[in-house]
Amino acid sequence: MWNIPNLLTSFRILLIPVFLGIYYLPGSDANFWAAFVFALAAVTDGLDGYIARKFNQFTKFGAFLDPVADKVMVAASLIVVVETYATWWISVPALAIVSRELVVSALREWMAQIGSQAKVQVSNLGKIKTTAQMVAIGGLIWEANTFVIVTATILLYVAFVLTLWSMWEYLRAAWSDLSQVD
Repeated sequence: MWNIPNLLTSFRILLIPVFLGIYYLPGSDANFWAAFVFALAAVTDGLDGYIARKFNQFTKFGAFLDPVADKVMVAASLIVVVETYATWWISVPALAIVSRELVVSALREWMAQIGSQAKVQVSNLGKIKTTAQMVAIGGLIWEANTFVIVTATILLYVAFVLTLWSMWEYLRAAWSDLSQVD
């Protein structure tokens, strides 16, 4: 159970309170260090999946824990971003991203219960969405300068569009199962 991918996922979960603690520290460097911790968590997300695939280190524990770690880190980071910017043009895409994660997670759970989980496996579109989302959130947390904030906001909207698109694709793939009458 305690292979490298699962240790990286567990480490990512431990980074969540560290991220929040650093983010709320007074001082001008807090945002940089919070963005650094967030980026470290994002890198471990990609790394644990790569190692699990490369060395065939899949476990049921990892399959459960990895998406939980991802969603909690993204939700925590989006909460502080929405709090910081306190404007609808940040709040709307943030809400859509969190809502999509809930919908797709519930859809995957339900599809697994009926034995159709292969229809809603992670896609390349979802991976691109995640990359845009992580870079956007990291930039919005960092708040280094106007260029970083504007670029991160644009990437947040790219992630927003990809979020809606990927959710649509997952729902479309599952529609034949969802629309069956019992």
